[in-house]
Amino acid sequence: MSATTPSGHAAHPDGRRTDLNAVREVSLALNTAHTFIYFVPEAAEEAAKFGVTERGPAYFAYRSAAMGAVPWQVTLATFYNFSPRAVRPMESVWDAASPERWQAARFVSAERAFRRVAPKLTGDEVAEARSLIDPVVSGADYAGKTLAAANASVPLPSDPLVALWQQITVLREWRGDAHLVVLAHNGLGPCDCNVLQSATGRFPVGLARATRQWDDEEWAAASARLVARGWLDADGTVTEAGTAARERIETETDEHCAALWEGGGDAGARRLAALVKPVKEAFDAAGTYDMLR
Repeated sequence: MSATTPSGHAAHPDGRRTDLNAVREVSLALNTAHTFIYFVPEAAEEAAKFGVTERGPAYFAYRSAAMGAVPWQVTLATFYNFSPRAVRPMESVWDAASPERWQAARFVSAERAFRRVAPKLTGDEVAEARSLIDPVVSGADYAGKTLAAANASVPLPSDPLVALWQQITVLREWRGDAHLVVLAHNGLGPCDCNVLQSATGRFPVGLARATRQWDDEEWAAASARLVARGWLDADGTVTEAGTAARERIETETDEHCAALWEGGGDAGARRLAALVKPVKEAFDAAGTYDMLR
């Protein structure tokens, strides 16, 4: 991992610096261009064709498919912040359909959703985005990056926009894999990180509780640990120290990711962020993320 300078740059052995603001900008853009797949009706409709009508098992099947028919415990470990009771119901998803069929259905869902919302991206812009992202994907170090490596091994679909989306998925999961290392290094466990994320306003608490399925006792115990660290007040309000700790964790994750963007430089990272922005805008306009507001 590169060292961070006081100016907010990651310093490299050859003297070059990566602007962590550019790293954060492109990381956020890739994340928001990826996440529609978890909210669009097309994904639920394709899962229902396999007889899987519950949102949770379908989510875990779609996102785990690139890893193959792994036991639910592997998905739990890889996804980190879900409770066992949230993930265990996926036990039967590989009986409903093979991982390859789930992956294909995921691509079909994305293609159908793109057709419906019609992001304002020209063919030339898609090609330019691929010219920026493909070298990053092919040159990345995947050691310890389980979900990213799995997604990088998936053959790209023929649809140009869906193929770009899959490359976005690789790098989104790469950052996620790196983030888990940082969370563990900072002693922030699977329930604790949800509590802190919700307290800082980054994750609606109702959605966190519903999807991650930590029970009242587990949530309270995690809150107590954060109070003991001085990151939450007794009433669950985030403290100044807690806000600073959460931002430090994000910065440390950016430092892990800085090496990804050395080849194209800050300008390449920012240009890619701008090119994929219409994806989020189109799904925003379609009301895809209304539940997050």
